[in-house]
Order: sequence, then structure tokens, then C-alpha cells
Amino acid sequence: MYSVIYFLVWVPCWFLFRVLLRWQVSGLENVPAGGAIIAPNHQSFWDIPLVGIALRQRRVHFMAKSELFQNPVFAWVIRSLLAFPVKRGAPDRSAIRYAIEKLTEGDLVTIFPEGTRSKTGNLGAPEAGLSLIAAKAGVPVVPVAICGTREIFSKTCLFPQISIHFAEPVLLGELQGSEAGVKVDVGMVVMEKIAAVLAQNKEMKK
Repeated sequence: MYSVIYFLVWVPCWFLFRVLLRWQVSGLENVPAGGAIIAPNHQSFWDIPLVGIALRQRRVHFMAKSELFQNPVFAWVIRSLLAFPVKRGAPDRSAIRYAIEKLTEGDLVTIFPEGTRSKTGNLGAPEAGLSLIAAKAGVPVVPVAICGTREIFSKTCLFPQISIHFAEPVLLGELQGSEAGVKVDVGMVVMEKIAAVLAQNKEMKK
């Protein structure tokens, strides 16, 4: 069923991204072969298929807000695309366990550090869930900088050029060993790396 839904949903999106939006994908060599957390900034609903298609050679699970699963038909579709629900506002033990299970199996799990889409396009503060799951699963976290998806089909630009860059993974062991006795916030490190890539992209467009 996954392959059927993938074809029906992801293939049209691939055409949109590749042909109409002239996507730029870079840094795929930074994605580990085993289990890892994919941590993108969140601008638009389009971020989800963009990540999935860029990593189409891997099984990529998506942590999505539980409200998206209220409609049975839509819930069936997104579950078929490997999305799983998480309740926002408090630690969701079921979602955390499921994410860790998939990571230990060697799959990729996408978690948006900000927890929700940015209403302004600016980066938000990371929530605690990312650091917790990364620590418990013991896997690298790959910061992902997405640019341009917020403008797709907008009044200002119908088909903006979009980009997605996979930065070098953040390794928890290296962070925790960098300064003795200092607890490093993985989410903050990830957002800093994303901000650096986005700033570089902005500079190149000038």
C-alpha cells in the first residue's frame, strides 16, 4: 500500500518540485546510512513532501500533529505515507516510543524542531522533544534548511525556486563531551546550523 500511495501523492509533488519550482537539493551525503533524525525548519505543508521526495531512497517517517489524524480518510493517507501522530503541549510517550523504535530499526524520522509552522517565515525556538528522542535513541540529528516553500502558490510568486540542504549531522556524544558538566541543547545547535545555511543562501541571492 505504501508504494501505491507514494506513487499517487509523491510523483505529482516530484514534478512540481523538480520541474515547476526548479528545486535545489544538496548535502544528501550528510545523511547517515543508519537511523537518524531529520530536523528541518518548518515553513509550509509542502515541507513534508519535499523532505520525503528528496530522501526517496530511504524509509522516512514523519512526526505530525494529532489534529491531522481526525479525518479518517486523510489519516489513512498520511499513515500510508509513514506519518504518525504526536499530541502537542505535553510529552507524548506513545509517539516518543514509536519514533525511537523506528530509529533503532535504521529508518529516518523527521521531526520539526520548532513543533509548528512559522507564521512569519522566521525561525522559531526548538521544543524539547527533539533532544529527548535523540538522546534516548542515540542517533545523529541532521539539520535541514528549507527555503522557498512558504511562497508556493502565493500571490507574490506562484512558482518560487525552492531549496533543501542537509547539513552535517549533529552527534550527541561530541556535543556532550565538548564541555565537561555542560548540558548542550541539541535543538538549539540544530537551529543555529539551519540559520547559518539560510543566511548563506540569502547572501548568495543578493
